[in-house]
Amino acid sequence: MPVNMSTTKTSSYIKFLNLIDAIDRINPGKKLDCIEESLLDKIVACAHAKQAILVGDLISITDLGSQATLHGRLKNLSAMGYIKMAANVDGRKKEVLPTKMALKRYEEISKCLEKAIKAT
Repeated sequence: MPVNMSTTKTSSYIKFLNLIDAIDRINPGKKLDCIEESLLDKIVACAHAKQAILVGDLISITDLGSQATLHGRLKNLSAMGYIKMAANVDGRKKEVLPTKMALKRYEEISKCLEKAIKAT
């Protein structure tokens, strides 16, 4: 039996997706593709856990794409202002760090999730 979407209560997750979409429309130049989003998720998670993550660590995640693809996506994230790269302790490798803008994005996403849950 087909489900009539107009009479079905919208799930929290659908509301959440709609709120995230609204954030992306407010900041059209800052929209991430799925690879950039996965990379930024990893970078922010490592920063939250106080673990250093290097450029080499990220471009070796082969399930997200080739090294060239991932390197290009890291450049995009940097150009959009979501990440910065700094020389690590010995200066031979680059550590990837989230910027305040990236952390603000995750705060906004968290607020969207809370709002979606409260609305149901």
